[in-house]
Amino acid sequence: MFVIFISKCLGFMYRMQFMRIAGEEAVGLYMTAYPTFIFFISLIQLGIPIAISKLIAEYHAKRKTEHVTSVMKTALKISAISIILFSPFIYFAIPYIAKVLLHNENLIFTLYISLFTIPIVIFSSLIKAYLQGLAKIAPTAWAQLLEQLVRIGLIILLLPYFISESPALTAAAAMGITAIGEIFSLLFLAIFYRRSSKKFKKGSTDTSFTKPIFNIALPSAGSKLFGTFTWFLEPIIFLKALTVSGLAAGAATTLYGIISGVHIPLLLFPAFIPAALAIVLIPAVSSALASNNYPLLNKRITHSLRLSSLIGCMAATVFFIHGDELTMVLFHLEENRGYMKILAPIFYFYYIQSPLHSILQALDEAQAAMMNSIYGGIGKLFLLFFLASQPAIQEKGAIIAIGFGVLITSFLHIASIKQQKKINVGFRFFVLPYGIFILTSFVQPVIAAGLPLIISCSITIGIVLLLLFLTRQIRFTDFQYLRSIFSRS
Repeated sequence: MFVIFISKCLGFMYRMQFMRIAGEEAVGLYMTAYPTFIFFISLIQLGIPIAISKLIAEYHAKRKTEHVTSVMKTALKISAISIILFSPFIYFAIPYIAKVLLHNENLIFTLYISLFTIPIVIFSSLIKAYLQGLAKIAPTAWAQLLEQLVRIGLIILLLPYFISESPALTAAAAMGITAIGEIFSLLFLAIFYRRSSKKFKKGSTDTSFTKPIFNIALPSAGSKLFGTFTWFLEPIIFLKALTVSGLAAGAATTLYGIISGVHIPLLLFPAFIPAALAIVLIPAVSSALASNNYPLLNKRITHSLRLSSLIGCMAATVFFIHGDELTMVLFHLEENRGYMKILAPIFYFYYIQSPLHSILQALDEAQAAMMNSIYGGIGKLFLLFFLASQPAIQEKGAIIAIGFGVLITSFLHIASIKQQKKINVGFRFFVLPYGIFILTSFVQPVIAAGLPLIISCSITIGIVLLLLFLTRQIRFTDFQYLRSIFSRS
């Protein structure tokens, strides 16, 4: 969690430098192409990394060490075949996607570079899943940290040389920098994989492992693929709806870049804690379930959801009160658009969504997780076009729709977990923290009116912490628990 926090800070620095160096138009192009890049990865990946993490955790818990290497070798072979099969189709589809769907042929070069980045990302993901299944989380976090350092260095040193040419070339160069960062990450992970694999019995590429891999991977792939497909459709529908409402295509692309490249990343910055929990929850819950240790299972789930809810409370409060001012200070935006006040109350539920999704997958409820994502994605897309195409609200309607998708999926995940009789989780873990967020949003402006941003933010955080302590959402025993974790580490 600590290393991912540092990595998030560096990623935040990367985005600030990217916005300041490249400008809003180039960032708009890059962020418009990025969902397509992620969709390509999900299409070729087939959900295999999640299956690897779960299976290796189970085999390792049962001390079937010879199966660990066999599963990994089988997964590597399947992934290589998938890359070979899908890549030609994607290559020939890119011009159509850029010109017809995204209405901008300047995206073609950026999408081609993203295609050559995909194999690097896929093999990195497999090694990360392998290490996570063995509960070796630190190397994966350090790899992410190294990737961010490389990207920041290159964005500062190389990107300025492409600025004078065109925004399209600048966006393509930024995608190339992403590829170089992924290469460094893969090389770093390969070293740890090589060391770790020597400790286990040699396995073979056994076809008997193909079925269990796909039994987990395909439902998970369906969920992730639909999620990334809706993200892929998001800029398409966003741009189409705004042009219908009367906005020019170029202005709509820039606006999408600002929302997806500035506001959403700022909201997601505190999500490093739920993200870290989501990574470890699949093997942690799977191993507890495999050993029929239900008290440990409930303890791990309760701790992760309570912590995620507390992070959501703090983040939603700070961003609702100060978010729009922070975007102007950090990213040098020209105007206060008021988007954060719309997004922050809804994105509280995003902070609990990723742990919920991982818990469902570890409980062999990948299909339920997939259907929840589908319902949320469909609702988001329909509402996105309907609201964004209204001339009176335009992009604010799109922002409401994006948040609406988060809300649907999170509540459906909670309902799915509540149906599990062996899991003692309801809605109570987020009700009181959300109430504290609402109360602080009313009280803080009265106390800190007219104060500088830093002092005002400090007062906000202080009020939230005080209320969380008074309501026993944060307990002194939590600090003892954290101290024991650091002592063991």
